[in-house]
Amino acid sequence: MWWELSESSQQLSDLVAGVDEVGRGALFGPVVAAAVILPASAWPILIAAEIKDSKKLSSDRRVKLGLQICELATAWSIGLASAAEIDKLNILQATLLAMKRAVVKLQVLPSLCLVDGNQSIKDLGIQQQTIVKGDERSLNIAAASIIAKVWRDQLVTDLASQYPAYNLEQNKGYGSQKHLIALRQQGPSPLHRQSFRPCKPEKIAPE
Repeated sequence: MWWELSESSQQLSDLVAGVDEVGRGALFGPVVAAAVILPASAWPILIAAEIKDSKKLSSDRRVKLGLQICELATAWSIGLASAAEIDKLNILQATLLAMKRAVVKLQVLPSLCLVDGNQSIKDLGIQQQTIVKGDERSLNIAAASIIAKVWRDQLVTDLASQYPAYNLEQNKGYGSQKHLIALRQQGPSPLHRQSFRPCKPEKIAPE
């Protein structure tokens, strides 16, 4: 868990940003990244709260922890890349763009960014450290994963009423059976990622 990196990163914890994304595998909506700077005083509180990778938390637990993180954080911000940008750039480049947007929106400039995964953010101008499975190894990244997941889930839920056929409130834009059936029957919406195979118009045949 995070204590693997805590000794080195906590020395600069007031200036370290964790960066993570959610929504890479979704068919609908943007990829969303969060950047979170935690003060040293937040560490014992969040460790006691058993913060962990957002995918391992229930929805209610994520929301509660997200609120707690936002209250404790020195700074936090959201960046996203739209479905159109994903189609234009590819999902990896769009993800890195969303991460960059999140970092540059921080109101406190970090001295170091801990970035989930093995890809650095291009042209960031801030020292970075990539961490594979970072949401399991860095408290800062785990906090960012929760903020990003809560924010994106709420965005997709808000959009669900505009596109009721796709069952977005339940699947949050991922490829559930009902979602895939709706794509086959109705085709993609303007917010679907048409570069993703299930959303490509030429791949969709009428029932």
